[in-house]
Amino acid sequence: MDYRLVVSDMDGTLLNNDHAIPDSFWPLLDELHLRGITFAPASGRQLFTLQEQFSRAKNISFIAENGTVVYHQGEIISLTALDKECVIKLLDTFYAYPDMEWGLILCRADGAYIQHNDSDFLTEYTRYYAKLTAVEDLYAMVNDEVIKIAIYSVPDAETAAYPLFTQAAQQVNISVSGAHWIDVMNPKANKGIALQQLAQAMDIPITQTLAFGDFLNDLELIQTAGTSYAMDNAHPHIKEIADFIAPSNAEEGVITTLHSLIQEK
Repeated sequence: MDYRLVVSDMDGTLLNNDHAIPDSFWPLLDELHLRGITFAPASGRQLFTLQEQFSRAKNISFIAENGTVVYHQGEIISLTALDKECVIKLLDTFYAYPDMEWGLILCRADGAYIQHNDSDFLTEYTRYYAKLTAVEDLYAMVNDEVIKIAIYSVPDAETAAYPLFTQAAQQVNISVSGAHWIDVMNPKANKGIALQQLAQAMDIPITQTLAFGDFLNDLELIQTAGTSYAMDNAHPHIKEIADFIAPSNAEEGVITTLHSLIQEK
């Protein structure tokens, strides 16, 4: 196995269907480290959430918030924020559709914020955002470090929420990160750019990177990595562009594939 950096999406990829890291992952992580291979999660999840999930691991790097945050050697090495005027326009768009069954999370480097009366989807929110605060006025939370606007849409996100925000804000990257989620970010932020930034910080050629993903927010990650795997449960477009197909997340496809690659060496 000639790879030096392995990057994996979380939900639908590394995590099982209970949204948990499989127990078999931890011995594999130790094996990768012994071989000088770095493992980095790349997720739409908040940095604080990822740090909690990987609290058993030491000196781990993260690509968080769909590439807007890159964390390496104990510090944030890249943070890509949205323009403040753009954030205001996005909030205006959200509030212009009061009958839509959806919720909004304003994501900053210091944590995530929701409207104080937006408790309908709290269970879903806290799965991805460990540091979450309810406030009276989301407009008051807009500053220079808003890295992402996340929309949780009960109707299918790709067909319901995505078109509305595409029309509202042109100079943004709108990523469909799950069946019910879209993330609105700076156009200079995605998981592929974040992979390049992390690999550069580690002095690792992009050809020696390996990536796993399953959904549309993994598109640039799959395109950028030296070698890429789509999960068997992946979105059809991701399966089309990936180099190989791994078993599904329910079958621990990331883990079994890495074990196979290690044994081939």
